[in-house]
Amino acid sequence: MDVVSHVLRQARVEATFDKRCLLGMATRMDVAAQEENEAAFHVVLRGTCELWLRGEARTLHTGDVVVITSGEPHRITTPGVGRVQGITEADGPAFVTVRSEHDQRPVVDLFCGHYLFGAGAGSILLRSLPDPAHVSFGESAGEAVLQTLSTLMRDEAQHERDGSAAIFSALSTVLLAMVLRASTGVRGRPLWTATSGDNVAAVIEEVLAGPGLDWTIERMSLTAGTSRATFLRHFERATGITAGAFVTKVRMMRAAELLRSTDATVASVSAQVGYRSESAFAKSFRLATGVTAARFRRDAARLSPVAPGWPPAQ
Repeated sequence: MDVVSHVLRQARVEATFDKRCLLGMATRMDVAAQEENEAAFHVVLRGTCELWLRGEARTLHTGDVVVITSGEPHRITTPGVGRVQGITEADGPAFVTVRSEHDQRPVVDLFCGHYLFGAGAGSILLRSLPDPAHVSFGESAGEAVLQTLSTLMRDEAQHERDGSAAIFSALSTVLLAMVLRASTGVRGRPLWTATSGDNVAAVIEEVLAGPGLDWTIERMSLTAGTSRATFLRHFERATGITAGAFVTKVRMMRAAELLRSTDATVASVSAQVGYRSESAFAKSFRLATGVTAARFRRDAARLSPVAPGWPPAQ
């Protein structure tokens, strides 16, 4: 299984399409903070606007997708002079339509929604991504795919009908997969999920396939076919994180999956993800998820009960 499909499967991501925003000139739209393990996303189908996050602005153009991985409140503004106007909202069968309060002539067509990442592996993946994760598909090989998705989204938005909500959810999940695999058009820190076709990608694939192996720096550099120093330098430049931090994240994601879907003991899970010391595993798991392994398993069983050992671990 490829890297992006692997991590999305473990993360158990659910996508919800919330609003279509047809905004006129000089408009401000505030977006509230998300719930735990949720991340808002915006897709610019047409026009230009600005995203304000933590007091800093970044310009979004046609073909841009941005995911606010921190879940923090933020603001979307459109260009224009004069008095800034607010927005009005109209409920529909599948989503809300947002328009400028006074100027109804849209200069920006923006689709907005949110992702819910599953506890454990999902939250670890979410925190490992840059904030915001911003990809400009208008400058990449994904432009044609995004145009196709945009056409489908607009068609559903104009003719809301049975199944529209499910279709929007599926298309939004496709968008996330495109973001996670994007190696060009990325604004800011690179995405570790997007590395492909080189020696760093080989290491990422091998670690994902066997997180329980003894992944020393020497072993990883041997897998990459480079010297230790060259590997460390190339890995951090390509992924934005250190090799050691990456191995820990992958192990913790796998551990969360095992705790959620099998009846293996914590000691067994610890060994399966490469820890010789159960106490060292316990410390790493708590740092990664905020709870103990035992508490995580209890919460997972309470929120989504499954029979022990099902589904089988992959």
